[in-house]
Amino acid sequence: MLQLNDWQRRASEQRFIDQAIIGGHRVAATSGATFASIDPATGRLLANVAACGEAEVDLAVRAARASFESGVWSRCAPRERQQKLLRLAELILANRDELALLDSLNMGKPVMDAWNIDVPGAAGVFRWYAESIDKLYDQVAPTAPDALATITREALGVVAAVVPWNFPLDMAAWKLAPALAAGNSVVLKPAEQSPFSALRLAELALEAGIPEGVLNVVPGLGESAGKALGLHMDVDCLAFTGSTEVGKYFMGYSAQSNLKQVWLECGGKSANLVFADCQDLDLAASKAAFGIFFNQGEVCSANSRLLVQRSIHDEFVERLQAKARDWQPGDPLDPASRAGAIVDTRQTARVMDFIRGAQAEGASLVCGGKQLSFNGSDNFVAPTIFTGVAADSRLARDEVFGPVLAVLPFDSEDEAVALANDSIYGLAASLWSDDLNRAHRVARRLRAGTVSVNTVDALDPCTPFGGGKQSGFGRDLSLHSFDKYTQLKTTWFQLR
Repeated sequence: MLQLNDWQRRASEQRFIDQAIIGGHRVAATSGATFASIDPATGRLLANVAACGEAEVDLAVRAARASFESGVWSRCAPRERQQKLLRLAELILANRDELALLDSLNMGKPVMDAWNIDVPGAAGVFRWYAESIDKLYDQVAPTAPDALATITREALGVVAAVVPWNFPLDMAAWKLAPALAAGNSVVLKPAEQSPFSALRLAELALEAGIPEGVLNVVPGLGESAGKALGLHMDVDCLAFTGSTEVGKYFMGYSAQSNLKQVWLECGGKSANLVFADCQDLDLAASKAAFGIFFNQGEVCSANSRLLVQRSIHDEFVERLQAKARDWQPGDPLDPASRAGAIVDTRQTARVMDFIRGAQAEGASLVCGGKQLSFNGSDNFVAPTIFTGVAADSRLARDEVFGPVLAVLPFDSEDEAVALANDSIYGLAASLWSDDLNRAHRVARRLRAGTVSVNTVDALDPCTPFGGGKQSGFGRDLSLHSFDKYTQLKTTWFQLR
């Protein structure tokens, strides 16, 4: 295993791709504009990256359209696509150290989380969708004997994917793998905070034999490159993961342009319900800490609202406070660090504003609440727990996207469900109970895309991920993801 000094040496030697990948080639912004990519854990300038705008987005869309219409990818044999995507999965694992380092330097996550979870997870998603390609069958409709009607899935054409900074490589894989497996060509816009693993992935795709123009990556700011993709008249579908606020912009862009399909996975304020009949409170406390402090709390489905039955509230909070000590932030390149830096100074300020606001509203600070410094950077926040949080307070209702937990007591099952569902979001929820009837009953009543029972944030490529309400619609992962990137065609043969 690489040690801290090994990762530090590699970080000092790392070279970054600082231009777009369009049509298989590196392309600078025609305006010459760039944006600074900063390591949030040190404040060090990593690179000045091409700030793509309308011109580069149009060039990338035209490259994607040309590759799609040529049939070099869209009409090649399914098993040929399968083999090339499997090769890409192999290359991701072969470049595991570099990809983990890129994501850690870009957004401050512990490098070992990226190495152990993100990179193999991305490879696994590409492998899963590659393996599914030759196992999907079309249908024949039950018509009268004098007709034959087939129902086939066809690729949409040009797919735009706009992904966030919290899991740069994984979120790219979640969009790209099914879109490419279905035969589409893609234009990917990574978050401006984390462009490097996406750009490296595009080069690995070329190495894997995916034709030029099939995968294009345009780094840039949301208000320029993202907006240009949303408004582009030749984009057939746009898949987005990010904030609810920005998701609404993309809905508007679709209405203003060509009514492109828009699939949104937006914010969350997931509830974690702990009932008094949970027999392993220590495990529940460990998972509750993981559910809010993993990845510095920068997780859309983070279990940021903890609802605890009143009879065990004090005992559970005490156990949870002890677990929080294991999530103190440190140098992201130190293999011993379980938490790293917040992605940038703006997000750090937002997290601290929530903490100060909760204190002003009368919530009780159990632990944390402090901004910390390492290596000359102030982008670190201690794991923070509040009790006495009012259900209508900002901390209980708004997404923090940081390591800040709101704890609320409840007395009855009905009250727990009502509190959990009292949210504009509907992405995920967790519940802890050793009463099988209660677990089934409560899970059915919770309005969330994923309900995890006696665990938190359960996830696998074979199960769909997504939510409802203002958390968006459509699903990532599983075979259901193909619904976003394909359209159904009925072909009717009148027989004589």
